[in-house]
Amino acid sequence: MGSNRRQSALTKSIQSALFRDSETFKKTVTGQFLAFFSIFYIRLLRYGKDVFWKLRHEAWEIDEEEYKVSFQTQGKNSPLKPMGDLGYSGSTFFSTSNSKFLVKSLPRHFEHSFFREDLLRPYCDHMRIYPDSLLVWITDYVYAPYKTIGGLLRFIPAHHIIMENLLYGKDEDPAAEQWETFDLKPVDYFYPERDLVPEPLVSEETIHRLGDRFEDKIRLRRADYEDLKRTLEIDTKFLQSANTVDYSLFLVRFPASSQPDVVGRKDPWRVGFSAVDGQWKYRLVLLDFFWARHKFHAQAMTGMVQTFNVIGHQGPMTITTTAREYRQKFLAMVDGMIETHP
Repeated sequence: MGSNRRQSALTKSIQSALFRDSETFKKTVTGQFLAFFSIFYIRLLRYGKDVFWKLRHEAWEIDEEEYKVSFQTQGKNSPLKPMGDLGYSGSTFFSTSNSKFLVKSLPRHFEHSFFREDLLRPYCDHMRIYPDSLLVWITDYVYAPYKTIGGLLRFIPAHHIIMENLLYGKDEDPAAEQWETFDLKPVDYFYPERDLVPEPLVSEETIHRLGDRFEDKIRLRRADYEDLKRTLEIDTKFLQSANTVDYSLFLVRFPASSQPDVVGRKDPWRVGFSAVDGQWKYRLVLLDFFWARHKFHAQAMTGMVQTFNVIGHQGPMTITTTAREYRQKFLAMVDGMIETHP
């Protein structure tokens, strides 16, 4: 009952934020006082509304009406459906009822503050300059302008990003059961914070799913691989310049005979890139680039983790590496997944 109430309140908050004119909102002492006692329903506002509008239209060619409809209530059906526990950090995930977009909460302050204050403007510039970028499309960001009891106690997350859903089209595919997903990071990294500071909201299933491995090869023509490599080098160079680590490659594989629909620009790696073996198509994007080495949380963890590593001899660690080293290992991981053909 509590879970349903929480999901319903969060859906209403996100939906209201997307259709509310944030420019007419004014902070008041009375409003701040009343909002503080909210447990489940909290007021959310769009952040950087005009910036994201330009990205959706100019870079990604997402139809605005199609975008709005994705978050509107259709009959008695909720516009958002929960997707369960998909993240280690305790993030809440929703999918729009038409599966075109995802909503992911950013409950940790060092993540949402980094994205909002450090990364957002450079990210938008990068996506406009490189429309073929494989960084995930973040189409909106909503946040709570007031602190609430529900937010402080983590009943309701106060910061959310909306992004593309790489699994869009799966539900309508007769071969839906053959779709596979992989959340990939360099395998020689040890993730110490997940053992040293376990989150109470994280399920055992999520912990076991932390280290996806892709045991096959993506078989591409040499020219196609060079194009992919060039794009990934540009994207990861941008993430390195932002001092970012711990990002991952989200890979989707489905039968070559499938013809799933796609939202926005018909980017080959979002439509489904056909491998030369004629067996599979692939979609891929770079995800979760919210961990910056210069943020306080990462700095505070470093000393403890280095001590732990000296004692436990656990090897390379994500939060003690540099952005440059992580990029090198990430590109090497991708290179090892590819098999080129004439």
